[in-house]
Amino acid sequence: MAKTNKNQFTEEDDALLGALGVDVEAKKKTRYTKEEERVIAGFEEIQRFVEESGHPPQHGEDRDIFERLYAVRLDRMKELKKFHTLLLPMDHQGLLSAKKECPEEPLDKLNDDELLEALGVETPVGSIQQLKHVRSSREIRAAEEIAGREKCEEFDAFKPLFEQVREELKADMRQMIRCNDKTDVKVGDWFVVDGLTAYIVSEGEAFTTGEGREDRRLRVIFSNGTESGMLRRSFQKLLWEDDTARRIVIPADMGPLFGDRVCEEDQASGVIYVLRSQSELPYIVENRELIHKIGFTTGSVEKRIANAVNQATYLLAEVEVVASFELYNVNAGKLENVFHKLFSPARLDIEIKDRFGKPFRPREWFLVPLHIIREAVDKVIDGTVADYKYDPRKAELIKS
Repeated sequence: MAKTNKNQFTEEDDALLGALGVDVEAKKKTRYTKEEERVIAGFEEIQRFVEESGHPPQHGEDRDIFERLYAVRLDRMKELKKFHTLLLPMDHQGLLSAKKECPEEPLDKLNDDELLEALGVETPVGSIQQLKHVRSSREIRAAEEIAGREKCEEFDAFKPLFEQVREELKADMRQMIRCNDKTDVKVGDWFVVDGLTAYIVSEGEAFTTGEGREDRRLRVIFSNGTESGMLRRSFQKLLWEDDTARRIVIPADMGPLFGDRVCEEDQASGVIYVLRSQSELPYIVENRELIHKIGFTTGSVEKRIANAVNQATYLLAEVEVVASFELYNVNAGKLENVFHKLFSPARLDIEIKDRFGKPFRPREWFLVPLHIIREAVDKVIDGTVADYKYDPRKAELIKS
């Protein structure tokens, strides 16, 4: 008769505990492979997008680049049935069972290896499926580097940086450019590769490879909460071989955002204006010098505010233009959103009745001194605005 470990539960013990109402499964700790952890992290990133946006990621050139990447990744997850057992229990939003929307361009039919790669997963080098697609030794070495991704234990500290870069892309304060075989990789650089945003956090000491080339070990954090210690040359190779890879940059030749120097090729985008209310509401009167509305128009500011006394968004009162900034070569509407997000901790919380008697809460008025707004404009110009947040208690922009 085989011996049984006295500390080990048998099937009979599990059945008895179940009959007594004890949840046996809850006591068993689930262990995932690195491959499964990466798939779960990628799926959770899609779920966070759905929670924030209120809808599943969709295809289309009018969509944000990150939404389009999430849409492609979700399509891959739907097609790769082997991971459904893993993901379905956490799919409270019904993403895997939702009807797949056709993208604007039909997706290529991919084999299992390619689907895994789209998810950030590498097939073991010794797999039988390797026979279907024989890779060179250089490709195998690069694949091994990619497969070394692990969960980033400090991701909460990096997450705000990823969110800032995403907002700057939306506001056209950063742009994406194609990578090539000479793309440089330095500490502080941002990329989109394998459908993920990648941040180069640090690098190790230089060393010479067996081929006589200089290389360094990088620490790369990815937007799905994983990190890698891949070699710089391997990362450069990954960028070159991924047709969708992009470097995220702050344009050096963007032209003036604000100011007087306008060249022939510069295109006017609109005007960011700052208003002060002439309302006689007691709270407005008491804090008039501090309360400002930040808005945007592609036309004349004077025409925009001409009917202010009849519009709840202007507090049903005359307004004074205290500052305005002409914009060139930038999506001014999105830049307006950058200011609104920056000063959101100081958004004016007030409810008024519109001219029809319905309650209305204005969203573009902030308790921010005018000189702080001008300081924020300066930081937009020098490209550092993403490094700051507004502290309403100190009435200062502070390093985030």
